Amino acid sequence: MPKENPLPENGSNKISAYAGRWVARLKDRIVGQGGTPDQALNAAKSTRHKENPQVSFVNTNSPLSFSPLFEQVKDILSSEKSVYLVGGAIRDAVLNIPSHDLDFALPKGAQKTARKVANALQASYYSLDDEHEAGRVVVVDEAGLRQIIDFAVFRGEDLEADLRGRDFTINAMAVDIQNPQELLDPLGGISDLFYKQIRPCSETSFKDDPLRTLRAVRFAAKFKFKILAESKKGIRDSVSGLENISPERIRDEVFKILNAPNPGTSLRVMDILGMMPYVFPEVIQLKGVGQSDPPINDLWEYSLQTVKYLDIILRQLDIHYKHENEDGGNLATGLIAERLGRYRQQITDHIKKELTTERDYRPLLILAALYHAVEKIGSKDGLSRDLARERVKALHLSNAEIVRFSTILKYQSHSILSEEGNPSRLDIYRFFKETDEAGVSVALLSLGKLLASFGESVDHKKLEKLLVVLRALLEAYWENYETDINPPALFDGKELMEMIDLPEGPKIGALIEKIREGQIIGEITSKEDAIKFIQEN
Repeated sequence: MPKENPLPENGSNKISAYAGRWVARLKDRIVGQGGTPDQALNAAKSTRHKENPQVSFVNTNSPLSFSPLFEQVKDILSSEKSVYLVGGAIRDAVLNIPSHDLDFALPKGAQKTARKVANALQASYYSLDDEHEAGRVVVVDEAGLRQIIDFAVFRGEDLEADLRGRDFTINAMAVDIQNPQELLDPLGGISDLFYKQIRPCSETSFKDDPLRTLRAVRFAAKFKFKILAESKKGIRDSVSGLENISPERIRDEVFKILNAPNPGTSLRVMDILGMMPYVFPEVIQLKGVGQSDPPINDLWEYSLQTVKYLDIILRQLDIHYKHENEDGGNLATGLIAERLGRYRQQITDHIKKELTTERDYRPLLILAALYHAVEKIGSKDGLSRDLARERVKALHLSNAEIVRFSTILKYQSHSILSEEGNPSRLDIYRFFKETDEAGVSVALLSLGKLLASFGESVDHKKLEKLLVVLRALLEAYWENYETDINPPALFDGKELMEMIDLPEGPKIGALIEKIREGQIIGEITSKEDAIKFIQEN
């Protein structure tokens, strides 16, 4: 627990009014305050040149709480001086939300310090930037959770210069690890947290790094903060600089936006602030484009609605989701949760499964929702789906992600989704043979598309019809996989070639597939049945 602050009341103002700030005082009178000791002292000296006030920190109303990993690092570096925890971990401590990754700044010896921590934690060490002496420690706990600890020397002559060079005031706070309850906040980040606003650290912040334009949208969505008017102007003036940002950096920031709450709203904000031509240029071509079946006046608006409803559905079906009263809940999504609720755990595992290290799958599915209507705008060669595929390739996604994304879009309008009543076992088998695991995503996307087409007042008979099909698909995939999706092979190709004296080729593959389909519909249950089938055909 922090020490009790010894400062008395200052006239009619209680000292708690300065919580989280540094104050300079002469006897019992506060004569200056600021976000750092120097700021408080300089404020006092500006009017009391010859006096020497005492400077102290006024504790925050609640003690700052840090992760167990921070406490471990603090113990390891107990003899070190001038090591500061900076950035997001401080912001999260003020907001009292969990923070897994840690960033430390120090005047020198960052890589040496990082190696010391890595050795003590028996963790992995990576050199990030030898020129700027940046190193990374990667800790993997027993549950497989990866936590990252970064160390870097000050970006500037001192800590304050380092903080002033960061993106937003809410990320420009620090604590000395030896005194973690004494906040260093030269730019008023704690005030911006209180007023729930995104403010850059400098007038040139967005010009210095145009990626910060996207980061502003992400933080606004993540914390439900507002982007100040002057910040919006800075974003609009700097957004063209995204052309010069590496695809990998844009990809990582975009995926974080799509993984944050209310991605549909964030995409609207990106459009208003002029980012879409530099991030998702194909999608804005949907503005003003309509279709007849179902009747949609503007595919751009429809795409954003698909993103909105898919996000709501994924949250409703997430096993960890807290079902509180919030925007987006309605009878339609409630019906979806009722009909598919038994698969919450499987759906949660599906959308949280990584196709590539360090990147969630959920935002890729949201991206597919955003791009699923792009095929309506056409292209020079008529293969409009390639526009979407080229976009994810331009974002330097992994091959596994590109294949999954492309499969979802290719089969998003599969005929099975329009069937009346329960689809046959053979239709279900063929659907998953074409889509594999992506078929689950196709099913989820179909719900988002339906609600986007007809709104929350969608005809419940129409919704029930689709849910009957989806329930059958998910039941087959998660409850009857060995019988309905992937029955055991009765022959391998070599054995079959020897039996019927056929060379390796498409005929063998086609015959094996016919046998598998016979297994699916129950006409072939043994090797003897298969042999009889071969002889008769």
